[in-house]
Amino acid sequence: MFDAGLNIGVNDSPLGFTYGLGIFGPEVEYRKLDAIRPSLREPDCVGPDPVYAIAMDVGKTEHRQELQDRMLLYGLVTYAAGRLGQEPVRSQGHVHRVSSQSGWSPPEIYEIWAGSAVVYMQEFAADHPGRCFAVSAGPGDVVVVPPGWAHATLSASAVTPLTFGAWCDRDYGFEYQQVRARQGLAWYALLDDRNQLLWRRNPNYAASELILGPPQPYHRLNLRKGVPIYSQFEKNPEALQWVSKPASMADVWPGFVPCHTESIVKHSDEQ
Repeated sequence: MFDAGLNIGVNDSPLGFTYGLGIFGPEVEYRKLDAIRPSLREPDCVGPDPVYAIAMDVGKTEHRQELQDRMLLYGLVTYAAGRLGQEPVRSQGHVHRVSSQSGWSPPEIYEIWAGSAVVYMQEFAADHPGRCFAVSAGPGDVVVVPPGWAHATLSASAVTPLTFGAWCDRDYGFEYQQVRARQGLAWYALLDDRNQLLWRRNPNYAASELILGPPQPYHRLNLRKGVPIYSQFEKNPEALQWVSKPASMADVWPGFVPCHTESIVKHSDEQ
């Protein structure tokens, strides 16, 4: 378990969180399997239910007003172990709704607390997905999803549950329609018999390549590798202001590359 700088415990039965002294947070919400089915490769599959628990708006009590004033939101998510048919446990693919306070579809920062994650993202939720990336991350790693990109977060293991934190605009919202209309994102991750990930193209999109690799260091976004993001916020709240005001980093987003390239999955129609 990565020490994220917050006195919060993670529970697996039932899924959820325990808030320690000086921490605020809501009762968890649960994402049921039926809610995720429209974006799955096998909508009628069996799997854990609920699939994951989510707590939106957590932090230290002393920072509550600061977070509100800056329109920053920190949320926590913990996944159940298991599979969704052949797929790993994952979130629904979605795009962030345009924020009324910034006029942008907000970016998001993921920080992995426990388990192994892959943050999948594509430039567009349209017939042609644009560039597609699968960013692998473990405890302490950080992944940035740029404004307007469709994305989902999946557990890279059917055995070890995944837990992560996520920073976003407080005026957040999710749009699922385009992804559900194409039965998911442009690439599906599948788990083989050895618990290894395989990638298969979703035929409801135009052909594309998938770039796989670990996250970039994101120096231009003021993120310090190995330092909990909450601790970075404590020391300098202004450093994360771009999350709720992405226009302040407008020069970073064109051509944004979220990961180092370790391998590329070419056009594939194999089902």
